[in-house]
Amino acid sequence: MTLDISRRAFTAGFAASAFSGLARVPAIASAPTAPGYGPLREDPAGLLDLPQGFSYRVISQLGDSMDDGFVVGDRADGMGCFAIDRRRVALVRNHELQVKHQKTGPFLRGDAARIATYDRDSDGRPLPGGTSTLIYNLATGRVERQHLSLAGTIRNCAGGITPWGSWLTCEEDMTRAGSGVGKDHGWVFEVPARHRGLVDPVPLKAMGRFNHEAAAVDPRTGIVYLTEDREDGLFYRFLPDRPGQLARGGRLQALGLRDRPKGGDTSNKGRRDISIGAWKAVRWIDLDGTDAPDDDLRLRGHKAGAARFARGEGIHWGEGEAYFTCTSGGAKALGQVMRYRPSPHEGQPGETDAPGMVQLFVESTDPAMFNYGDNLTVGPNGHLIVCEDQYTDVVDNYLRGVTPNGALYPVARCRVQTELAGACFSPDGSTLFVNLYSPTRTLAISGPWRTAVA
Repeated sequence: MTLDISRRAFTAGFAASAFSGLARVPAIASAPTAPGYGPLREDPAGLLDLPQGFSYRVISQLGDSMDDGFVVGDRADGMGCFAIDRRRVALVRNHELQVKHQKTGPFLRGDAARIATYDRDSDGRPLPGGTSTLIYNLATGRVERQHLSLAGTIRNCAGGITPWGSWLTCEEDMTRAGSGVGKDHGWVFEVPARHRGLVDPVPLKAMGRFNHEAAAVDPRTGIVYLTEDREDGLFYRFLPDRPGQLARGGRLQALGLRDRPKGGDTSNKGRRDISIGAWKAVRWIDLDGTDAPDDDLRLRGHKAGAARFARGEGIHWGEGEAYFTCTSGGAKALGQVMRYRPSPHEGQPGETDAPGMVQLFVESTDPAMFNYGDNLTVGPNGHLIVCEDQYTDVVDNYLRGVTPNGALYPVARCRVQTELAGACFSPDGSTLFVNLYSPTRTLAISGPWRTAVA
């Protein structure tokens, strides 16, 4: 995000097979709505409206004591869900905290002097951003343990789950060393979901330094796809030298449209380089100087022919393809959902003859239907679920369902003035976990998730 007041989200969680066959017929958001799960019912607690048959519980919130002596920090954002055993899951949760947010960070209690932290402020305190991990029992509906799992980073916005059981947490920040901190920021970090305590905070520098948002891994190839939350951001892929071992390095590339060799623009603001439903062949452009000390990676990439995306945010990898949001994309600047289908030879020389393809799947024309889609995941019924993050003085944010034919319907309505973030399903599809950004509240929502009508 580019504004201090903004709030971000990310998706992760449900099994990739749920994406199978999704979105055969793209549509604009002004298409007829689907029945979905039925009308929303007003929450007497004034927190979250849900359809009949659904209920939520608050499982963690700002200021709660954690098992390591620290407290739950504020600004809960992206989150991933991982199976631990048949009954328990791990939730790895981002906290989009900046240097100035010490008073709402995790260190109000506990000894932070000697912890493993990536960076400290000018007073020697660990930076408050990072991740916390919760172990949740699906059978009992209780949190069995929660602890700080990454410390010393800035504005951990979104990220993505990996097939090998870790969470990639992304800094949406470009602070340089010397600006009240000791190190450069703008990196991706890896947090194994089963790790107890704080992980060794190692930045994955080969994945580039830019305004990171979210990440998704293709389990077939190990290639990581990355979004950038800038109005003129790019869509990236990271080709690891060794799939599953990201710290060993690799190559970073940016997506370009084959028919726009001088750099296209998918936002459809002023010109229309991509039409709804049409597939566009892509090419991938090698990037150099990916540590980008001048915060110019996207500018150099576009000059080399990469396409621009208007605030790329949540991304979810499914059955052989990915969906990602562009929060302010579209002629009305209300948001888009993009679809990427990789080449059968993705990342190999043969992809030149059989290139990957990108499609504009949804473009909103009506704020009442879809307004600033951000985080997204997929439900056990195969529908997308998208979190809204509106940028108005008074917000009215929803979880929106998107059917395979592009129709939209409400899944939930947030009744408080904050963003819904981090939506992810338990592996069995029984529970949707979601964060209320600030003050932090993590919810577990149960109900007949497989029953929505397309």
